[in-house]
Amino acid sequence: MARPANPLPVLSILLLLLPPLLSLGAGECPCACTTRSGQGVRRRREGRGRLTNSCIQARKKCQADPTCIAAYHHLNSCTSSIKNSSPAVSVDCLEAAQHLRDSSLMSCTCHRHMKNQTACLDIFWTVHPARSLGDYEPDVSPYEDTVTRKPWKMNLRRLNTLKQGVEESDLCLKFTTLCALNDKCDRLRKAYGEACSRSHCQRQTCLRQLRAFFEKASEHLAQGLLLCPCAPSDLGCGQRRRNTIAPSCSLPSETPNCLELRRLCLSDKLCRSRLADFQTHCHPMDILGTCATEQSRCLQAYMGLIGTAMTPNFVSDINASVALSCTCRGSGNLQEDCERLEESFSHNPCLMEAIAVKMRLHSQLFSQHLADSTLPLKEHQNKDLALRTQPWMPSLFFCTLTLILFLSFW
Repeated sequence: MARPANPLPVLSILLLLLPPLLSLGAGECPCACTTRSGQGVRRRREGRGRLTNSCIQARKKCQADPTCIAAYHHLNSCTSSIKNSSPAVSVDCLEAAQHLRDSSLMSCTCHRHMKNQTACLDIFWTVHPARSLGDYEPDVSPYEDTVTRKPWKMNLRRLNTLKQGVEESDLCLKFTTLCALNDKCDRLRKAYGEACSRSHCQRQTCLRQLRAFFEKASEHLAQGLLLCPCAPSDLGCGQRRRNTIAPSCSLPSETPNCLELRRLCLSDKLCRSRLADFQTHCHPMDILGTCATEQSRCLQAYMGLIGTAMTPNFVSDINASVALSCTCRGSGNLQEDCERLEESFSHNPCLMEAIAVKMRLHSQLFSQHLADSTLPLKEHQNKDLALRTQPWMPSLFFCTLTLILFLSFW
């Protein structure tokens, strides 16, 4: 048998191709390559449109089981007595709850951006009492525990223009301008601005439009408007920040008792869900102020309350303190309970630190060393990624080296 041709030309071609292949580490992985980071991107993309265990899907599975769906409907009729741990809870209600303990309904979640969010939350709170079978259990967040991280896509040339056209200290006005330059943000902001104006103020309509803005506008722009940093001496900036949520229309005209405000919130499944989300992710776990989750998740939960009965806001133009628009006067024997609720906003170390950190980041966005750059922030992030060794590069190098050695012995 004739010996194959000299493999050196093939080896030369492979060696020439190796550097360009390795340079792909700064970009996208080839189609045949499967990486952990790539899987993460796909999971995040899939997660935006489909939950791992949506309550809507969990109920569809339950409907396929006659025992499960019968227990679900029966539990729906006796939810109140189970939640209140009443001694008169019927055996039928407890049995219905027990039947659902092994179903996927027990671990189902919702997403604040899903189209059928109201139906999903209704299912979640229907089966919520079954988790404790009559024992007291505080509300837990119905929302999937995820934080979307998208790169800031604003070109810094535009920030340069804003830096030159607006007073240096008035960052709230700069973020207002950034929103106006974004079609979607501008449209949503004008919608709630009109609904919440003094001449058109109908509180429920105003709250609905506020929710739409903070749910649909870019999170970066919405946070920039709400959490823009102001110098204590810049009262105009502080006033603009405090007026972001149109408090003259969105907040109660008469200051209610905080416990009454909570009662109204708990009677509405959306508000109850947002309050539970806030209590879950902005809750200090000990006296040292250790926070339950990361700061970005706490801020997301805080912003989720805007547009509900529990809408918080800044209390003055000179600092970044926030509070509910309510009082604990007249709480009687429930004074301590009321004060705990009020202080979960006004004296919450997790929330205060999360707001402070975000405001510092917003201030740095307009700092001199960033404003002098002509690159978008997204490009800065990509350059940082280019310096990292991609997880699939060692495997590619090993496979190429193996092929070269194989051909050399062939």
